[in-house]
Formats: sequence, C-alpha cells, structure tokens
Amino acid sequence: MRKLPKRLKKGDTVGIIAPSSPPNQENLQKALPFLEELGLKIKLGKSVDAAHGYLAGTDEERLADLHAMFEDPEVSGIICAGGGYGAARYADKIDYAMIMENPKVFWGYSDITFLHTAIGEYAEMVTFHGPMLASDVGKPEFHERSGRMFGQLFEPFELHYTEEVAPLDTLVGGVAQGELVGGNLSLIRSAIGTKFDLDVKGKILLIEDIDEEPYEVDEMLNQLRMARKFDEAAGIVIGDFKNASPKKRKPSLTLDHVFNDYFSDLKIPVVNGFKIGHCEPHFSVPLGALARLDGDAKTLTILPGVE
Repeated sequence: MRKLPKRLKKGDTVGIIAPSSPPNQENLQKALPFLEELGLKIKLGKSVDAAHGYLAGTDEERLADLHAMFEDPEVSGIICAGGGYGAARYADKIDYAMIMENPKVFWGYSDITFLHTAIGEYAEMVTFHGPMLASDVGKPEFHERSGRMFGQLFEPFELHYTEEVAPLDTLVGGVAQGELVGGNLSLIRSAIGTKFDLDVKGKILLIEDIDEEPYEVDEMLNQLRMARKFDEAAGIVIGDFKNASPKKRKPSLTLDHVFNDYFSDLKIPVVNGFKIGHCEPHFSVPLGALARLDGDAKTLTILPGVE
C-alpha cells in the first residue's frame, strides 16, 4: 500500500512548479485565482518562468524546484503548471528518500506521468493525475466539473466514475481490483527497459494521450504488449486520446480498430471512453490508490488519495 499524503486545508500553501516545458505565463496567471478561491496560498518555484530551449530552465533548476517544494515545511502540496517534455531527464537524480519522508499532494499529468511513476515506485506515495494550471485551469474552456475534482484533495472521498460523465464502451467485461497506475501512453512506453519501467502486475492500467495518430498508438501498444504489460495487468482503463485522427498515414485504421486489435482477446476487463487526460471535463484520479473496474456495469471506483 502506498502512503497517502495529508489532505489540504484552507489556508495551506501549495507550491507551483514547471517540471518540463515552459508554461504559458499568461494562462498561469489566469489560473492562480482558482487556487485562491479554494482557500490556498501560492508559492511559485524559481524556474516557473524560466526557459532553456524547450525546457523550463535547466535540469538542475527544475530538479531544485521539485526538491525545494517537497522539503519546504510551509508547502503542503505541489501543483504542476504544465507538461510538455523534460521531466524524465532528471528522474534518476531525484531524492526519493527525502520525498518519502515528506509526503505531500503532487498533482499533474501528461509529461508528469514519468514523475508519477517514479515517485510511486521509489517514494511509495499516491500522486494525482489531474489538470494543470497553465495547460488547463487558465484556459477559457476549463470545465466546472474539472474544477470540482480538486475537492478530493481537501476531503477523503471515494471517486465513482459512471456513464453520467460520458459514454463508455466495454471491450472486455468482468471485474478487476488493484492499484490504479499509468497515465500518458507515450511516457509509459518511454520508460520500458529503464529503472522507471511501470510495474502493472495485478494493477489497473490507465492510458491516455494526445496528438498521436492511430498508427503511433498502435506502435506504442505493441511495445507494451511485447513487454507483457497486458499479460500482467488486472484491468485496463482507456482514457481520452485527443486529436488521434490520421494525418500523415492515410488510409488508416481507426483508433477503435487499434484498441480492438490489442484488447478484445484479453481475459481482463477493458473499458474505453473515460474523460481522463487532455480533455474537458477532466476526471482527476489518485494514482496508486486502490480501484475497482467493473466492465459489465461500466464503472470505475477509486478509494481516497489523501488521509
């Protein structure tokens, strides 16, 4: 069982960091009042407005921000400003023992998937896959339901995902229970063969992605298949695959056809269509928390991610 971070309270301070690419500063500023409305104080990381090519500062600067926020006793939680690329570049230099001694809410998705996997494995802590400040909260299309999902940080409650959120498609029926792990498919694939290879044995695997054509999703799923991820998992939750239409390769298989090729013959529940990922609304989930996927009832139930 992974350790649960303490719940946030009104008046707590959250640290804002940019672990990957430079966030849009205008959107970031527009997002900060949302946190203040939640009753939170804000502490910005030193490299949040830095730029080093396609990175938000050097690896050393971004790593220092991550460490500083976990070490700072005045900071109760950490929320990522945005994703992009670059979190994996310093994952092998993170002080996981220090993070384990200072468990805190850690929230983000997309490129942050690599940090979720690493922190879950080596600091044994539940983290949160949810919308980020500049990437999502600060944009006009940010959905009220996405905003409400931050409530799980303040009060421990079970999450219940049903078709009330959006239609779901069962590829394989049945029921599975286990820790919910995963996130962005590209980042899961990129860790295969490294010390940050995602452990899915007996767990429910979540996958989502953006801007990947069906043939690219096919390629990544094939690598996971050959790495025996689908043989080891207890169940599979397919989140949102935004902008997955074919561009370079036409004619193309549809994304549903690709999913069917890889999942329909499995003996574990597989459900497609969850609004988890680069989408609105974005249903936020605690990674590492115990979950129950019911392919017959089309429901996903997840235990609280905070204590």
